[in-house]
Amino acid sequence: MPSYEAPVEDVLFLLNDVLKVEKYGNLPGFSDASPDVLSAILEEGGKLAAETLAPLNVIGDRQGCKRHDDGSVTTPEGFKDAYLTYKEGGWIGLSLPPQYGGQGLPGVVNTIMQEFISSANLAWGMYPGLSQGAFAALYTHANDEIKQAYLPKMAEGAWSGTMNLTEP
Repeated sequence: MPSYEAPVEDVLFLLNDVLKVEKYGNLPGFSDASPDVLSAILEEGGKLAAETLAPLNVIGDRQGCKRHDDGSVTTPEGFKDAYLTYKEGGWIGLSLPPQYGGQGLPGVVNTIMQEFISSANLAWGMYPGLSQGAFAALYTHANDEIKQAYLPKMAEGAWSGTMNLTEP
């Protein structure tokens, strides 16, 4: 069975020794992103990708999603539980604004996590990944009423978004 190991040490080297992330403490989200905090988050994120998501790759390929006559869809075994684990761990809101339920960490933390997720299981990664695009579109363009109605539910993972297409 294929395996995956997140390159946590390499990423931490880049953040701490090459980019000198501690220099950015004056920027939004970086004040709480100490090397120890980043290390803890990325170690756990790497474990999630390797131990929870990567093993689902083969299952997803073999089973696929099933569309039922009533229009409902069933995801492959383990996908729903993995999403609940991801949701309950607060991974969805890592870099989302705190006023909508996010943790407000720098976007680079989320980008690294998305790399871990995509490398471990790209098919599963589409579930939270597409929601990030929908969140960004609403955050940037929606009025306050719409933001208050949708963004907290999206940040906590209770609701998800779909792909945003800009073509006519």
